[in-house]
Amino acid sequence: MEEVPGLIKDLALILVVAGIVTLLFKKLKQPLVLGYVVAGFVVSPHMPYTMSVVDQADIKTWADIGVMFLLFSLGLDFSFKKILKMGMLPVIATVTIVFSMIILGVTMGKIMGWSKMDCIFLGGMLAMSSTTIIYKAFSDLGLRQQRFAGLVMSVLILEDILAIVMMVMLSTIAGGNNPDGSRMLGSVMKIGFFLVLWFVVGIFVIPLFLRSMRRLINNETLLIVALGLCCAMAVISAGVGFSSAFGAFVMGSILAETIEADKIIKLVEPVKNLFGAIFFVSVGMLVEPRILADYALPIILLVVTILAGQAIFGTFGFLISGQTLKSAMQCGFSMAQIGEFSFIIASLGLTLGVTGKFIYPVVVAVSVITTFLTPYMIRASGPVYNKVERHMPKKWIRTLNRITLSHPSSGEKSMWRTLLGAMLRTMVIYGILSAAVIALMFTFVLPFMRKMLPGWELHWYANAITGVLTVLLISPFLRSIVMNENHREEMKLLWSGSRLNRFPLMFTVLVRTAFAASFIFYIINYLSRFANALIITLAVVMVILMALSRRLKHRSIRLERLFIQNLRSRDIKAQVSGQRKPLYEGHLLDRDIHIGNFEIPEGSLWAGKTLQELQLRNRFGVHVSSILRGKQRINIPSGTTIIYPSDNIQAIGNDEQLKALGDAIGEEMFCGDPEIEKREMKLRQIVITGTSKFVGKTLMESGIRDRFNCMVVGLECGEENLLEPTPDYVFKKGDIVWIVGEKESLRQVMQ
Repeated sequence: MEEVPGLIKDLALILVVAGIVTLLFKKLKQPLVLGYVVAGFVVSPHMPYTMSVVDQADIKTWADIGVMFLLFSLGLDFSFKKILKMGMLPVIATVTIVFSMIILGVTMGKIMGWSKMDCIFLGGMLAMSSTTIIYKAFSDLGLRQQRFAGLVMSVLILEDILAIVMMVMLSTIAGGNNPDGSRMLGSVMKIGFFLVLWFVVGIFVIPLFLRSMRRLINNETLLIVALGLCCAMAVISAGVGFSSAFGAFVMGSILAETIEADKIIKLVEPVKNLFGAIFFVSVGMLVEPRILADYALPIILLVVTILAGQAIFGTFGFLISGQTLKSAMQCGFSMAQIGEFSFIIASLGLTLGVTGKFIYPVVVAVSVITTFLTPYMIRASGPVYNKVERHMPKKWIRTLNRITLSHPSSGEKSMWRTLLGAMLRTMVIYGILSAAVIALMFTFVLPFMRKMLPGWELHWYANAITGVLTVLLISPFLRSIVMNENHREEMKLLWSGSRLNRFPLMFTVLVRTAFAASFIFYIINYLSRFANALIITLAVVMVILMALSRRLKHRSIRLERLFIQNLRSRDIKAQVSGQRKPLYEGHLLDRDIHIGNFEIPEGSLWAGKTLQELQLRNRFGVHVSSILRGKQRINIPSGTTIIYPSDNIQAIGNDEQLKALGDAIGEEMFCGDPEIEKREMKLRQIVITGTSKFVGKTLMESGIRDRFNCMVVGLECGEENLLEPTPDYVFKKGDIVWIVGEKESLRQVMQ
């Protein structure tokens, strides 16, 4: 008999135990993440009374793949456009909370006497609230449609992004003996450079590739292509010194902007669930009961630190971002836990060998405790606010409600800020693209040309050819740096509004011209021995010629339009298919009312009823603005519009009204048939005798369908084949009738 490999045995044990434990946690209405951790603890070598995983090294490899796919899926749910649309308010809250919790975590580590690297990693772990756990808690408590829940989810998205950046920075810090500010600044600049480069190039290339292959791609090939791109980007990321998980996240965020994004999310979901489960099980395998007992006091201290820290700094972060005290406290109390990213950061510290082995099980224990306390913290925000409101002077509360770091600017200042921001954005993006092209040309093309043209005399020809090709390739980028923002509306208004604005505006053109010329200066200086004055003159003249070239103008415009089209392709599809939310939603969110989305379940008692019959406005005070049904969008539905299962209803109301509507949708359900076994349909044969109650009656008069809930499917009248009787057929003695119905109904017919 063939021996089963140890890896298969370990995998079978992990999945079976994880399945049993997660079913239990599902019944207890607890997050499945905790179920996976508990399952890992059960199958770990630290549990002497159960079967244990044999080869933990292989499981560790699978867990690393799980982290990669988890972050790939996170990238698919992430959109750079969403972050830009959020404005500064969530950014202020996120930076305040993360920075404060990092400082608090480092301080607590020093108080407990931990090493420097343990303290740094601990700060990173305590700063990351769990998106999965908070989302689950909001769903269980019926709070997802409330306004503060949307604010929390916006901050959690930004926290996840900072977690990715933090992982890269922690890896860099761990590589040096004495991490300093310059190394950290270099890490941030390196992250920014490659992030912009990969995203811009990816938005150019990948949508074009998927568009050209759209007729050939089905679900199977799309899954393989998506996972292939994920793994390829992970390899590239690792090759330039980042983690593979960072590359997977970047590829996910690129694919998130494509038309195929929604389909990829559904296809990747089972893969992510499988490998994600293995990762969280591997987390539980590292929990040692002995360490938990030895570090019971630090665990308790860290739990208190997270609960108090998030309640205080979380509330403060949302408060200075412009929220009221009540809303800020609801948000801050909701974030009082740590989860999956804390596990990933702890795993990173162990992999790099810079943190103690004790920190992993300690963080897992803290996560488990804070996760169980999350619903209670969310519920406690209301009573705590009421208590604060009773004891705090009204003047203080009014002052706190007006605190914000984001204030409206005057018209001219706002225009300057918008214009300078657009110029800086253009310079950074096109500067990175130009630098990348130069690096690729000098790394690959220049050595090839020198090999093709050997010798001292031909060496200069190789340099000249490479230089000319490089300048031609980056010329659209350099022209965009100089000319792109010169025709903006803000530029025209500032120029015509005051003569004092004209010199600064002309100075911005000179700065951008000098910045573009510096790339040409570098190319010529690297490939020739000309004097600096001559090189500067050549560079400036070439930039001016690029700016005046109409052909180059059309080329750069085509490239920008293609980029914008690729970037907006998913939004365009949503708009065409009727899935895009109304534009007025953003205005409603600034007031007491907002839009909530509710899906009608399959077993809903509302299915088949009209809006007039449901009386949603009278019962709950909400207005149904739209109904999304498949690819169809019904705006401003009438009272005669019928509700069907799986309809997505968009309703307008305040938090209380939308919560009441959501509760009613979940409660008014068909409970199911407790006697489903008796509903089996059977086929029976009855013979019409002289004393039969059906003899002499027509099929319609017999009541077989109406009275007995059965159906005649055939009739034998001495012929070989069955006949299908008509409603006016008169039953005669000797007829053989075939009837279908439930057992009890057939019994009544045959009596």
